[in-house]
Amino acid sequence: MSYKIIEIAALICILLALGGCKSETDTIQEKTVSCTRDVFAMDTYMDMTAYGENAEKSLDDAENRILQLESELSATSETSEIWKIDHSNGNNVKMSDDTAEVIDQTLKMCEKTYGCLDITVYPVLKEWGFTTGDYKIPDKTKINKLLNNVGYSKVKTDSNNIQLANDVQIDLGAVAKGYTGDKILDIMRSYEVESAIVNLGGNVQTLGKKPDGSDWKVAVRDPFHPETDMCVLEIADKAVITSGNYERFFIGEDGRRYCHIIDPFDGYPADNGYVSVTVIGSSGIICDALSTAVFVAGLDKASKIMKDFTDYDFIVVSEDEKIYYTDGISEHLKNVSSMPAEVIQID
Repeated sequence: MSYKIIEIAALICILLALGGCKSETDTIQEKTVSCTRDVFAMDTYMDMTAYGENAEKSLDDAENRILQLESELSATSETSEIWKIDHSNGNNVKMSDDTAEVIDQTLKMCEKTYGCLDITVYPVLKEWGFTTGDYKIPDKTKINKLLNNVGYSKVKTDSNNIQLANDVQIDLGAVAKGYTGDKILDIMRSYEVESAIVNLGGNVQTLGKKPDGSDWKVAVRDPFHPETDMCVLEIADKAVITSGNYERFFIGEDGRRYCHIIDPFDGYPADNGYVSVTVIGSSGIICDALSTAVFVAGLDKASKIMKDFTDYDFIVVSEDEKIYYTDGISEHLKNVSSMPAEVIQID
């Protein structure tokens, strides 16, 4: 059996290219120190740019924080906390504050998204080969058996303690980068950095505006032509996070595309009418969670989730090559693709 795997590392490109630490002159003729940092972690390339007197110190701490969170939250590293939890055989496990916080926030999002986000789908994801690279279309009987152990309600937490039901395993891949981005911006704020942008493998988060007082410009990729941009957003103090079926997928012998976002209701890669979902809002972890949940929900169920998160904006692209976006982002979005775009009618 042969398969073709195609991976696109970045969903979003930043329309800004900077390197090292340097002084810049902004529009009001004041010197601004800018520093950049590149990191490879969480199986992706990341870059961060901060402006201000303490920019370099903030990036030192941010890099250390990324590596710390990677060591705690990876489902595939045998030294991580998640690995320990997944191999606890039903026993109680004491978690670090970070792991407890991200699991608590994510379980709340699982509930708020009506189970469209579910961190216990990990065994099904493994069966499809997305964690190992051994891609295959599993036997339906095997999928149904694994689904017996899927359900976020099977995860029990009490403060920093967690207990999984037997044969249940969790994966925080849908939220880890969003949570990490939130923590990075917290570090920058603690150093009184007022202007920064971070790109964690396509998850873009901004702190304040650009040093010259203008909004950041962030481009969202065209899911049908990932080498080109679909639209450009002007944002400040927001995260822009996308989930799509073109990030990681394989083509089966049946000629169909199977993406890495698993529908927890049937155990198959989500195929519900959307090819990409972008979420814009103040919290990285919530944007991350919502992008996956709305992608899984698809055309028929997404509006129910969107109505519950009116403080967040959404850009969804349908299989028939149409862009839909919420009204809150309409004045900050420029469509640079050939696809028609219109405001989502949420009912």
